Amino acid sequence: MNSMELKYGCNPNQKPARVFMKDGQDLPFTVLNGRPGYINLLDAFNSWQLVRELREATGLPSAASFKHVSPAGAAVAVPLSETLKKMYFVEGIELTPMATAYIRARGADRMSSYGDFAALSDECDAATARFLAREVSDGVIAPSYSAEALEILKTKRKGNYLVIQMNPDYKAPELETKEVFGVTFEQKRNDIKITEELFNNIPTKNKNITDEAKRDLLIALITLKYTQSNSVCYAKDGQAIGIGAGQQSRVHCTRLAGNKADIWHLRQAPQVLNLPFKPDVHRPDRDNAIDVYISDEYMDLLGGDDWKRVFTEKPPVFTKEEKDAWLAQVKGVALGSDAFFPFGDNIERAHKSGVEFVAQSGGSIRDDNVIETCDKYNMAMAFVGIRLFHH
Repeated sequence: MNSMELKYGCNPNQKPARVFMKDGQDLPFTVLNGRPGYINLLDAFNSWQLVRELREATGLPSAASFKHVSPAGAAVAVPLSETLKKMYFVEGIELTPMATAYIRARGADRMSSYGDFAALSDECDAATARFLAREVSDGVIAPSYSAEALEILKTKRKGNYLVIQMNPDYKAPELETKEVFGVTFEQKRNDIKITEELFNNIPTKNKNITDEAKRDLLIALITLKYTQSNSVCYAKDGQAIGIGAGQQSRVHCTRLAGNKADIWHLRQAPQVLNLPFKPDVHRPDRDNAIDVYISDEYMDLLGGDDWKRVFTEKPPVFTKEEKDAWLAQVKGVALGSDAFFPFGDNIERAHKSGVEFVAQSGGSIRDDNVIETCDKYNMAMAFVGIRLFHH
């Protein structure tokens, strides 16, 4: 089959819609369950490329959580600490490497991952399928599925959950095209390899990039390769923890991603881990409550009686002083950028979120200022010499 009709295009009024192979070959994927839409497949193919490259670069099972053609999270299979198990609400469940990678990817930004498209580098096993089955998700793409996993996923969303099997041997043509306003664009596909060799050019005084930081910088850069530009990614502990996508100003990317990284860290604070949730509160409501509790709008939750909807008792305010103190101890965060930093203000903002390792293209007329700002905080920064714009 080299053509497939879709429900509709980006919006319901955009009909007809289909995907097809111009060379007459068969489509490189099989729909095992559900019916795909246009955006589903955009998410599926971008996320599949991301996890395939993460797998190749790190040697670890990899996963991504996509929304609107950008990753909400991406991760590799690094074991979860007890704190992260509690933070991700996975205490007591089976944690295979593939399940761990996806739990990390979805846990990067649970608010943005609501209704995501999941991508798995390796076979979807039953443990991963059971976790997917309990979360609000639109679909999953993987190279294969165990019989038990497929049976579990086919029961999700009243039997309509989208399950796509990707041909792992498929290689896209070197040239890619797309049409905008009746005009066809053509370019060489961005098949550049992202490896640790990119981190050899270190212009800062601190030239020590640890093995863990190199892994996290690989995750950040490969994630950025499939994130709508401009984009910046903070990573730690084998996963993205803050992604700022599609901003016109790079410092706004750095702030947006940094704020998400801060939320990821704040969710590990005892005040948050021990919030007195009612046992019947659904996970999305719990995530929403945590997000408001951590934010500057906490009085929207605590100011009246709304807290009674989710908590057994009213929790104390998580004060700005307490949050600042918790974030002040954060260290070892890696930061990747899809292009050069034009000003040192990006580094100033990154420092506030515990960044100690940076990878960016270099090539700005103000590189000296950026290097000087890194040296001010004893950061190690690599000039990777490549740009990773994605549109």
